[in-house]
Amino acid sequence: MLSEFAMLKKFERYPLTFGPTPIEKLKSLTDHLGGDVEIYAKREDCNSGLAFGGNKLRKLEYIVPDAIASGADTLVSIGGVQSNHTRLVAATAAKIGMKCRLVQESWVPHEDAVYDRVGNILLSRIMGADVQMVDEGFDIGIRQSWEDALADVKAKGGKPYAIPAGASVHKFGGLGYVGFAEEVRMQEEDLGFKFDYIVVCAVTGSTQAGMVVGFAKDGRQKNVIGIDASFTPTQTKAQILDIAQKTAKLIELGQDINEEDIILNEDYAYPYYGVPSEETKDAIRLCARLEGMITDPVYEGKSMQGMIDLIKKGYFAKGSKILYAHLGGVPAINGYGYTFRNG
Repeated sequence: MLSEFAMLKKFERYPLTFGPTPIEKLKSLTDHLGGDVEIYAKREDCNSGLAFGGNKLRKLEYIVPDAIASGADTLVSIGGVQSNHTRLVAATAAKIGMKCRLVQESWVPHEDAVYDRVGNILLSRIMGADVQMVDEGFDIGIRQSWEDALADVKAKGGKPYAIPAGASVHKFGGLGYVGFAEEVRMQEEDLGFKFDYIVVCAVTGSTQAGMVVGFAKDGRQKNVIGIDASFTPTQTKAQILDIAQKTAKLIELGQDINEEDIILNEDYAYPYYGVPSEETKDAIRLCARLEGMITDPVYEGKSMQGMIDLIKKGYFAKGSKILYAHLGGVPAINGYGYTFRNG
């Protein structure tokens, strides 16, 4: 089926999600932080019945038609040990009847006793993915281990389809979150107001890049506030810009995306990718105890920390309506059982 979003009408979409994700007001968190701004969450963590859902499915909806058309029989992707992306590639492969090969690299210096046996990687294994553990450090770029896996599938007679980390540098990787912006605009009509800011976590970049392109349609690209969780922000920002520019051309946006359109806050990714600071842990607990909304130590906990801190510092004008993009990723918290052993 072709996309129902006007900006994406020429692109084929394979539905993997339930439809528009709900927007809810986080009233208790709003009140706790003084009430000067109103906080809402768009619940991308509730977007599908496929393996707990999450933001990667929006991207994969535009990639799957190309994978099917290519004649492939195996989706091949890569991520860290607790990658949300690889979990959802495994789920997608199961849904469309393909095999799945996953490379899981040691991107996070975290040593919980069951880190490599619970959460996302457990789900990928249950769904039948061929999981390969590789002891290599974090990098959002193209990895040799992934290229080796593609070659290995081919050597064994398979027909691999390459999906890079986060589906980000794939030619269609930015489309899903252009659709997110279109969806938000439709929901804003029902709500009767427009959001002043959209807060989103960024690592491999295509989620924020797609939003920037999508919100550029009504001049709000600089209202997309990225919170870096990669701890390699120079590389991440350059990748966001590159993906956004390519996506803008692909959809024929009709305007340029420039470096100043990419807002990426670098203050909250410490001490390292996938390792939560004490402030990240506090943000996870605060959101959970005030709203019953769970965020994870790798992505959403850091963007939640960033949003809370920016509100406290007066970054957002009084009366602003802020949309927090909850991108999913909660299964990863199971790999941090010792960290949260006392709640």
